[in-house]
Amino acid sequence: MDKKTVGIIHTTPATIASLTALAGEVLGSSVKVVNILDDSILPDMMAEHEVEFVRRRWIGYAQNLERLGVSAVLSACSTVGEFAEEADGLLKIPVFRIDEAMAERAVEMGAVVSVFATLRSTLTPTVRLVEKKAKASGRGIKVNTVLVEGAYDALMRGDRETHDLKIRNTVSAYMADSDVILLAQASMASAITDACPGGEKILTSPRLGMEKLQKILSGTGEGA
Repeated sequence: MDKKTVGIIHTTPATIASLTALAGEVLGSSVKVVNILDDSILPDMMAEHEVEFVRRRWIGYAQNLERLGVSAVLSACSTVGEFAEEADGLLKIPVFRIDEAMAERAVEMGAVVSVFATLRSTLTPTVRLVEKKAKASGRGIKVNTVLVEGAYDALMRGDRETHDLKIRNTVSAYMADSDVILLAQASMASAITDACPGGEKILTSPRLGMEKLQKILSGTGEGA
């Protein structure tokens, strides 16, 4: 490929437009984005169906992107983030999960981290990531988990407004008891605006993940 290219693997169409636009903003117009979408992955992971096949499939997508000549691969989905970590050890290019930088920031901000997700299948891998980052940094933390009921169904109906409102209402109920609010899925980021009360303690993954990717591409970040 003539210009630097990154590959993003999505498990829902809800993240394609927003992450492609964010890549243009953060990485610049000189970086091309190649998107791969497999919207059968999340239903399989939610049902714990053929998880090993999902793992092989995801890693296969990353390998195909490497053959295509991309400089790095980004997993847009936290549920399968651990597959990205495995692929990173197999490929010659950096492969990383979009929520990694968010987890690193979370353990720096406070001892009580509340992880919110709209999918139950996302909670466990996100908690494992946060706990791993805390252990690596030598910090003691407490992690709470909160499932935002009904938000994912609203998103799948195309009702982003209801999805975002459910997230904001649920987050507000836990704000006082949390040092850090972590929204586990990239698709949840739209719920948070600059006007949200307590926004300084709310972390979302897309921008932090894309900034980490920018550092990798420029040769200044881990994995470069």
